[in-house]
Amino acid sequence: MWRPMLIMIAVVLVIVAIIAGVKFVQISALIAQSKAPLPAAVVTAMRVPYAEWQPGVTAVGSIKAVRGVDVTTEVGGIVRSIGFKPGQQVADQALLVQLNADSDIAQLHSLEATADLAVIVLKRDKAQLAVNAVSQAQVDTDSADLKAKLAAAEQQRALVAKKSIRAPFAGRIGITAVNPGQYLNPGDKIATLQTFDPIYIDFTVPQTQLEQIAIGQKVAVTADGLADQIFCGRVSTIDTQFDPTTRNVTVEATVANPQQSLVPGMFARAIVDSGKPQRYLTVAQTSVTYNPYGTTVFIATSSKNDKGEEVLTAQQSFIKTGPTRGDQVAILEGVKEGDLLITSGQMKLKNGSPVQIDNSAAPLNDPAPTPQEH
Repeated sequence: MWRPMLIMIAVVLVIVAIIAGVKFVQISALIAQSKAPLPAAVVTAMRVPYAEWQPGVTAVGSIKAVRGVDVTTEVGGIVRSIGFKPGQQVADQALLVQLNADSDIAQLHSLEATADLAVIVLKRDKAQLAVNAVSQAQVDTDSADLKAKLAAAEQQRALVAKKSIRAPFAGRIGITAVNPGQYLNPGDKIATLQTFDPIYIDFTVPQTQLEQIAIGQKVAVTADGLADQIFCGRVSTIDTQFDPTTRNVTVEATVANPQQSLVPGMFARAIVDSGKPQRYLTVAQTSVTYNPYGTTVFIATSSKNDKGEEVLTAQQSFIKTGPTRGDQVAILEGVKEGDLLITSGQMKLKNGSPVQIDNSAAPLNDPAPTPQEH
């Protein structure tokens, strides 16, 4: 009975030995694989340079005409003629609309004739007063009558002048809905007249940035649709009160607009230069990682592996950031000029990770970026 039992125990031991050997081979292979070097992560990188920054205040605002008015009529009447074409430049006091004034002119002539008669009567009575043919009271009455008739004629002359509607200043006139033969009531809009050069931009800045704004500072203005153009101007006015809701104050700048590209009502961006230029270590904003425990970047450092080959590895560094502009951010602490800074691909890195640099798809690093369409 012992012999079959011993055979069974021997078989079990052989099976256990085989299983143990297989597991030993598998674990050895895994250990060997874990000791193999990690593949290099593909990243983009740039050398950290110094760049000159012009401190400034950036804001958005609206373009407004230096002078603009809705041309209206002070008196009613039928339109006889229109002296402008929509969109054209008109000179100061140029005739815009002529209303029918025939009856008013006839009335003026009548009043002028009455005034002329009053002049003759006064002159004759003064001659008679010299020979005591009339009293001084008669001469005084004639003089007052003359003044009244002259005033009536002048009033009628002013009414006739109002029938000729003229430009109050030089500028560009807009679209009109008025046609010859149409009756205009007092106050009816004829067209909009605006001066385009120079032109204003009104923008708001928060209370915390007001100390950086002063009368006479340079302003650079850009507008959507005019991306390739920068318009220069200067701060001309700062409002005397803040908005109690937003705590913002309105600033007005006068901008040169010789080509009249800027039009009232346009949305625009203004950058006000404030202070002297500063030098900062400047990198792309994509290279910075913001974490609850601090702001970090990865720097690619060169070292040699066991075979003596030169490789790049990522080293994490804590930094202190400064102001931003466009795609760029200033670094105040944590990196040095010339460091090879990783600008994208950081999410797959840790300290000591091997990296391979491929800048064929490097992120933008533009201080004044514009929307890109592909």
